[in-house]
Amino acid sequence: MSSILNQLYTTRRTGPQYPNKNTTSDNRTAFQRDYDRIIFSSAFRRLQNKTQVFPLPGSVFVHNRLTHSLEVSSVGRSLGTLAGAFIAEKFASELTPESREFYLYSLNYVISAACLCHDIGNPAFGHSGEDAIASFFQENKTELKLHVSEKEWSDLVHFEGNANAIRVLTQQQNGKSEGGLMLTYSTLSAIAKYPCEAIASTKEFLHRKKFGFFQSEKTIFEQIAQDTQMQQESSEPLIYKRHPFVWLVEAADDICYNIMDMEDAHRLHIIDHRDCLEIFLNLVSDLDADSLQKTKNKIDSIADKNDRISYLRAKCISLLVKRIIQLYENNFETILDGNFDKGLFNIISTESKALQEIGDFSIKHIYNNSAVVEIENAGYNVLSELLKHFAIPILKTQKSNAEKKALSLLPEQFRYKNGTSYEQTLGVLDYISGMTDNYATELYRKIKGIEIGKIR
Repeated sequence: MSSILNQLYTTRRTGPQYPNKNTTSDNRTAFQRDYDRIIFSSAFRRLQNKTQVFPLPGSVFVHNRLTHSLEVSSVGRSLGTLAGAFIAEKFASELTPESREFYLYSLNYVISAACLCHDIGNPAFGHSGEDAIASFFQENKTELKLHVSEKEWSDLVHFEGNANAIRVLTQQQNGKSEGGLMLTYSTLSAIAKYPCEAIASTKEFLHRKKFGFFQSEKTIFEQIAQDTQMQQESSEPLIYKRHPFVWLVEAADDICYNIMDMEDAHRLHIIDHRDCLEIFLNLVSDLDADSLQKTKNKIDSIADKNDRISYLRAKCISLLVKRIIQLYENNFETILDGNFDKGLFNIISTESKALQEIGDFSIKHIYNNSAVVEIENAGYNVLSELLKHFAIPILKTQKSNAEKKALSLLPEQFRYKNGTSYEQTLGVLDYISGMTDNYATELYRKIKGIEIGKIR
């Protein structure tokens, strides 16, 4: 086990490899630089105008993809700190001095950085954006499939935000730096929840429920996997076991969207205050019954309804973090072996009636709320029309004047003129999947003639 623990991380990055990579005057570690590069990236900033669940903006502030990612990163930092301390202590005799330093002081940065960018590949309008892209190619199969290979086609008809995240973070656009954001392989491996190619995805296995990289990023993903000791399950199709850090990133995300969506629902009066209080108090009871009375006493001292829910939200997250770490520690050797097959949060859900109640309520009253469904439908139609405008003419050898004009709106950085049909199609997807809700809607209105563009 010692050799594995000492090789799960690396400071190697995408992009050019410099022989004197450690001789830098920067006082930050390689993993702290990852975090900062993501924070300052335009792809991360655009998350502020991408829907999380509820439409935005509104008179009541609710979460968008950016605030969600920041909160997930905060929870991930806590999980990384606790997990790192556990590994450093339990396996002290097996770790090199460098590795002990990493687990004690850098693992938390890897997990928090990975959490920051876990949604960076998601298109506008939530999951309906992914559905719109996948459905577009399926609906235009006759016209488009003949231009790409079977594996490439599988990427397109199963378009996946997780795979797109790897592309956004590693791919070189025209005129941009080689290696994308040039993150360490450690951070990139920690977001690979589904480390397989599209044709290998199946609902039967947790790590293959979706897929984690496009054919265009297959080579770089193989290098990431090799340098961070990801276990290869199959070479054809290419499948890996999850990296041990992934479980912490996934758990941080699961904690946040389950708890924070309830807080948003409360602020929007979708759930009654008393019902929300009861559900959260039940969760406290499920996770730590001994603290229930003290928690109730604290609630009684708070008059503001939103502040009450905020306190309970913080309490629930704290207890969930502790339970996640217990499960991570108890199952660590199985996780290292690549044989763990249950999400950590899902294990808690099977034990907690309150979490099951939160899940049931969210499906019925939040994710199927009329405002949520309306924006999903609108977003589906907007992205479908934008794809029709760009993706079909990009593959034509002989283009009409109208199609040439349409493609003239595609920014130069996304035009891979010398690339294959697949690569040119991905250029269109890079452009469209990176759009914010507002930008996509504005462009849709202009190209449909609903709103005539103005000289800027």
